[in-house]
Amino acid sequence: MIRKLIGSSGLIVFSSPLVGETMQLNMTPGVTAISQDVFGLHMTILYICIAIGVVVFGAMFWSIFHHRKSKGAVAASFHESTKVEIIWTLIPFLILIAMAIPATKTLLAMEDPSKSDLTIQVTGSQWKWHYRYFDQEVEFYSHLATSAAQIDNQRPKRANYLLEVDYPLVVPIGKKIRFLITSQDVIHSWWVPAFAVKKDANPGFINEAWTRIDKPGIYRGQCAELCGKDHGFMPIVVIAKPQAEYDQWLQQTQASQRQAREQEQQLLAMTMPMDELMTLGEKTYNNRCAMCHQTNGKGIPGAFPALAAEGVSIDPQRRNEHIKIVVHGNTGTAMQAFGPQLSLKELAAVITYERNAWGNNTGETVQAADVAAIKNGQ
Repeated sequence: MIRKLIGSSGLIVFSSPLVGETMQLNMTPGVTAISQDVFGLHMTILYICIAIGVVVFGAMFWSIFHHRKSKGAVAASFHESTKVEIIWTLIPFLILIAMAIPATKTLLAMEDPSKSDLTIQVTGSQWKWHYRYFDQEVEFYSHLATSAAQIDNQRPKRANYLLEVDYPLVVPIGKKIRFLITSQDVIHSWWVPAFAVKKDANPGFINEAWTRIDKPGIYRGQCAELCGKDHGFMPIVVIAKPQAEYDQWLQQTQASQRQAREQEQQLLAMTMPMDELMTLGEKTYNNRCAMCHQTNGKGIPGAFPALAAEGVSIDPQRRNEHIKIVVHGNTGTAMQAFGPQLSLKELAAVITYERNAWGNNTGETVQAADVAAIKNGQ
């Protein structure tokens, strides 16, 4: 099966005959006014370059053919001509001016995020995106939804293989949306070809971009920066909805997140049994931790430490240290802070799982209250 792939330049390299797509080798026109301006600029510059190539190479090949030695041509002897030098300097200058005017106009429009209707902070981290809606009390992480079984060729790959997420970014159509793009660890790049938006996410810096989507739909992109070993597993999915549908989604999401926070507070007084913690912990570990520490807990020598039968995961005296590392990360290493990413229940479960899986068998459980105490610095 030939599948449509998004290349780093925005080109559609292949297409799938199963869905009746025609092969395209050019840039995608996109679905926003800016993306279509970029496409139009690209085509204008392409046509100018083609015309220059035809004229230059045409003159060169004509001269080679008609002034060849076999026809008795004799090389002319002449000195420099001020008139010719002025002409061949002036013509390229005028061509560059003709190219610069539309290019400057488009670039200025692309870099103007003022008067936005909605602001969303986009934070990249290995290997996921975090979205926070300003003044809306909504934020969430967006992870790759393609299963490990598909990646390992144990199951058939779906149509949107490696381009699907668990929580897509949802935005309204017809509104100017400003993106504040940054990173938690290394350099990433937030890239959605249909919007003509591609901005680096640099740690410690905030880059701005914007879009106004005119057509409802699902739009996909990827991280376009080599951000680590799982760079190819960091997709972007944006769902553009009419305003009424977006408002409904926003209200439901706000209510859901408020309910989740209330449930977490109730969870602090509860004691979860070992079997429930282990079941949830295994699921959480496979989704969030296995890519580095491996499903068998053996880690990757020289990169990610093993958790099976060694380290903090088996030492009863280092239980709190284990919780701190998972919650706050480990400075100077690739270990991220999972405290902001997972719920108290998930954190308690995954730490319990790490302390009892692969033969570790410490018999210890970690409860939500234990995690909350560490998060609050107690």
